[in-house]
Amino acid sequence: MGDVYPYDPYLERVCIIVEKVFFSCQQRECFPSLNVEIPDCKGPFTFEDIVFNNGVILPDSIVITPIPSRPNFARAQFTVRICFTATVRDAQGKLISVPGCLPDIYKDIVVYYPPTRPEFDFNLRVETRSELLVPAVISGEDLVLSVGAFVVAKITGFVQLAIDAFGYCPEPPFCEEFPSEEPCIDFLNPNLTPFPVDFFPPQLPSPPPNTGFVNLG
Repeated sequence: MGDVYPYDPYLERVCIIVEKVFFSCQQRECFPSLNVEIPDCKGPFTFEDIVFNNGVILPDSIVITPIPSRPNFARAQFTVRICFTATVRDAQGKLISVPGCLPDIYKDIVVYYPPTRPEFDFNLRVETRSELLVPAVISGEDLVLSVGAFVVAKITGFVQLAIDAFGYCPEPPFCEEFPSEEPCIDFLNPNLTPFPVDFFPPQLPSPPPNTGFVNLG
């Protein structure tokens, strides 16, 4: 039997195992006014920052139902939860973390979900990006947020793909050392601190050399 992928020193056909995206779609969610209770601390408070986590699918919420009238497609029902950590500062200047979650996002969408052998597993995944639409406001003991969220749903599965490769990666460059906090270490190393070119004062410029010619005019 001949070689399916003949050897080429400059181009190689290799097989890799990857998580292939079979289907993806996007939606947007908006929460114009979300009240988050601040822990029992001394106010007044000032808003500092907020960090959103990537959304997660609640495992028990997933329901996949084939659509008889649309071969290779299915109805996907699931719930996405996006949590966050807000930071506020109290009257004493102390930073306070305020954890919370956006209201659960219920999804009921149509996805590409072709039939396959029982041993092959499709994965339902989501990626999210959440952001404040307007600056956060503190009202009494509540933090009031206006949040928009992009939600990308994906159907993925691990498969073996053949791709073109150009051999192994070249030798990596040397790492850059973080500057030392010991000044003498850098000073005593002639490669890091060369001898100064202005160690001696500048000399008087030399006169131009005598050419030997005399002007008799």
